[in-house]
Amino acid sequence: MGSVQDEPGRVEALGRLCRFRREFYDCLTRRADALFEAVEAVLCTDGPVRTLVDLTLAPEHRRGHGALYDGLNSGRLEISRLRRTLAGLALPTAADGRLVLAVDVSPWLRSDAPTSADRLFCHVHGRAKNQAQLIPGWPYSFVAALEPGRTSWTAVLDAVRLGPDDDATAVTADQLRAVVGRLTAAGHWHDGDPNILIVMDAGYDVTRLAFVLADLPVEVLGRIRSDRVLRLPKPPRQPGVNGRPPKHGPEFALDKPATWPAPQHTTTTHTSRYGQATAASWDRLHPRLTHRTCWLDHSGDLPIIEGTLIRLQVDHLPGDRDPKPVWLWSSAVDATAADIDRAWQAFLRRFDLEHTFRLFKQTLGWTRPKLRTPQAADRWTWLIIVAHTQLRLARPLARDLRRPWEKPAPPERLTPARVRRGFRNIRAIMPLPASAPKPTKAGPGRPPGSRNYRPAPHHDVGKTTRRELTMTAHQQQKG
Repeated sequence: MGSVQDEPGRVEALGRLCRFRREFYDCLTRRADALFEAVEAVLCTDGPVRTLVDLTLAPEHRRGHGALYDGLNSGRLEISRLRRTLAGLALPTAADGRLVLAVDVSPWLRSDAPTSADRLFCHVHGRAKNQAQLIPGWPYSFVAALEPGRTSWTAVLDAVRLGPDDDATAVTADQLRAVVGRLTAAGHWHDGDPNILIVMDAGYDVTRLAFVLADLPVEVLGRIRSDRVLRLPKPPRQPGVNGRPPKHGPEFALDKPATWPAPQHTTTTHTSRYGQATAASWDRLHPRLTHRTCWLDHSGDLPIIEGTLIRLQVDHLPGDRDPKPVWLWSSAVDATAADIDRAWQAFLRRFDLEHTFRLFKQTLGWTRPKLRTPQAADRWTWLIIVAHTQLRLARPLARDLRRPWEKPAPPERLTPARVRRGFRNIRAIMPLPASAPKPTKAGPGRPPGSRNYRPAPHHDVGKTTRRELTMTAHQQQKG
């Protein structure tokens, strides 16, 4: 791969990667060597990771298969310290210097694991259009920083497993608040900088998150369903009119164009992938809230959460020549035409996170291990995040080891899979924090012919805490 002394930028990149590996090793407080070499095996194995046993055959993993399973089941990782380390790394920003974060949930499906606890019914899209199903598994909420332009790279900052007692919106709000706090403490945002933009898909209650995170320097942008009904700002009160003034304006039904007033801004942009993109925006639209679901325990009058509504219409999509419009809602008000274009373009960058999920599952083997406990699954999830972070830091050091049938790619356009092909060469010039294994022999194990008299308990799937949806049911609930 040549000498690393050829370019000063490569020396700095190598120093950042070595520091991160050292800090990651310091976060491992139990079974540190086994867990560290598990990440090394994930990064240096040829081809996709299929089983944990195959990882132990890699030269980078100098221990037996029992040490790998023992590290995942009994190891210890200081996740809070690792989160601060990830937040302290250099992060990509948009053209205006703004941080763009994406939040999404990806499931680790475990339909064949009745002895695994804390499984939920995960929504999984089917291969056919408009087909989906619910499969037991562990859902994980990821937060990642997005890069500008079309790319398959993201900077994963956090991961939280949703449990049976958790409310998804509340967990997401706490997760985003913690991530923004760590980014601010690391110096990624200062007073006077543009607000951090958080993009999400239609599965989130974007207006609730905008209300909960209103005290943070963030702007929330999310897709909403095309059958929603919002309210326009209340009209000015006319002189001489008696009675209580209205709290909401006329209805704005997204599926009824007759209820749409003239948009404040309309922009047209030509794209190479979607053809002509037309965005129309309406300012200060808000939902009419009621004392239901997450607003049951709200004291006092329900708030009016105003934002900007955006309707995005493109000419075509890959494989779909008649696409439906996309409706977006942003917590920012009084947005300009440039803000509208920046918002919908940032939302399209949210799909880069899907490339990261596919890399996690198909190449790095995130969901391949058959782990029993959710705590071991959490450790393995963070090991995969560490492996992906090392690939991102190794981008300036990697060479294009392409297959004969693949097209050449410039160094700045290498995908994570191509960087992983040459990571074994990069590892050879870096120090190894893990110590050499001590010689030992295998334990006796269970005597042949003996039975297991302590079978693992079975656990039900689904939520364990029922939350009432209406005020009447909430008031009639005992206790």
